[in-house]
Amino acid sequence: MRETLGDSTIAAESVAAGYFASYSVVGLIALVGVLFVAVAFGAGRLLRPVVPTPEKLLTYECGVDPVGEGWAHTQVRYYVYAFLYVIFAVDSIFLFPWATVFAAPGYGATTLVEMFIFLGFLAVGLLYAYKKGVLTWT
Repeated sequence: MRETLGDSTIAAESVAAGYFASYSVVGLIALVGVLFVAVAFGAGRLLRPVVPTPEKLLTYECGVDPVGEGWAHTQVRYYVYAFLYVIFAVDSIFLFPWATVFAAPGYGATTLVEMFIFLGFLAVGLLYAYKKGVLTWT
């Protein structure tokens, strides 16, 4: 009995050693990646010329000298367009995995209900945007 227990303990230890060995490889690769980035930034800092002049310290945008204040008003509709884009991007990201799960046996009805709930949320958001007049291009 003791030998059997000893053999299973040895087998468990070898499985654990293989498990931690695979994580040590991932950790080593992550460390090499961090070191590579640190060395690249350090080399760039050592090799670049540093000659600050008043012209270099000025704000520069598109070749136009800055005039007036740095505060500008932005219309909200641009943010709404970005929000609508994000909604439809998330929709498309969700549809592809859904299509693969829907084809798997045993998941058809559940995933179909989930998709209609998700599309309902999107329809409510789109209806809200339509009612607010966001979708009309002016």
